[in-house]
Amino acid sequence: MKIGIVCYPTFGGSGVVATELGKALADEGHQVHFITYSQPARLDFFSANLFYHEVSVRDYPLFDYAPYESALASKLVDVVRFEKLDILHVHYAIPHASAAFMAKQILATYGINIPFVTTLHGTDITLVGKDPTYKPVVTFSINQSDGITTVSQDLKEDTLKHFDITGEIKVIPNFIDFERFSLKPKDHFKKAIAPNNERILIHTSNFRKVKRTGDVILMFQKIQEKIPSKLLMVGDGPERVYNEQLCRNLGICDHVRFLGKQDAVEEILSVSDLFLMPSESESFGLAALEAMACKVPIITSNSGGLPELNVDGFCGYMSNVGDVEDMAANAIKILENDTVLNQFKENAFRRAQDFDLKKILPIYIDYYNAIIEKQHKPVVL
Repeated sequence: MKIGIVCYPTFGGSGVVATELGKALADEGHQVHFITYSQPARLDFFSANLFYHEVSVRDYPLFDYAPYESALASKLVDVVRFEKLDILHVHYAIPHASAAFMAKQILATYGINIPFVTTLHGTDITLVGKDPTYKPVVTFSINQSDGITTVSQDLKEDTLKHFDITGEIKVIPNFIDFERFSLKPKDHFKKAIAPNNERILIHTSNFRKVKRTGDVILMFQKIQEKIPSKLLMVGDGPERVYNEQLCRNLGICDHVRFLGKQDAVEEILSVSDLFLMPSESESFGLAALEAMACKVPIITSNSGGLPELNVDGFCGYMSNVGDVEDMAANAIKILENDTVLNQFKENAFRRAQDFDLKKILPIYIDYYNAIIEKQHKPVVL
């Protein structure tokens, strides 16, 4: 197949999933074309089957805001026509689904009938999509998609609850590539972070309010009072300054390191003992899955799609959003005993294997083929 993938080229979950999916499809012999405004963050190697097409948005005095959606639709038309793509897969509803619909209508005037699949990842539905400014367009674009997928059952139910969706939604969960995410031999790094064999806790995110990074700091303070520990805060975003000030106020700066954005996060996970994700909302929890693949158990909230990933009491524990006391107590239960910690580490790895890329990729390929076949099936009058 020749597949066009549209995504945000950032470190966020939707962009990561889209990029990793495209790379895996290319490894399977499919020709994959990424179409976005800059090279995706994880599109970091050469492959004969991978192509990147940049969407250029010109600044004109007439526009207060550059019309990216129109530029994207035009670029999709150009790439589909000249690369002869079989299907488009757009990740995140805004503005990718509406741009794909516009491109499809334009391509029809050239006698080209190309289907497009829209994958909903979370905030495009739970936050942005519910905004009255965008909701009509989001609803229309989803309904015009030839295929619709969500990354969790919870997100599917949320979509159906808040939008008048007429098409069938297929749940295809996020996945993990064990060739990248696995336990790495980084004992020297662990010794540098925790020279006295302290437990190492980790949080990775984009530091938005929805991630409740302040709860991570408060949780760690309670854990550190009971168990000598270090906390690694990986990522960056609007809440970082507040988190740094909170550490100073609590007097725990010597035990917390803010590492900023990291490409090789699997190497940092490999020295970690526990992953903290107290999010207010998670459509799936990809960062937690990455940790589990590196044999790191998880402490999470019970919101969104997290209960579909975190098996409570097996590979980690779940608590109500904001219940820092319970989260800290559960973390201590895992960390205070080596035997218990090692068992949770093995269980986390076992659970992660349910989301192995090798299991999820064939589901996507079968879905593409079904959508293409349906698109070209003659209409019986």
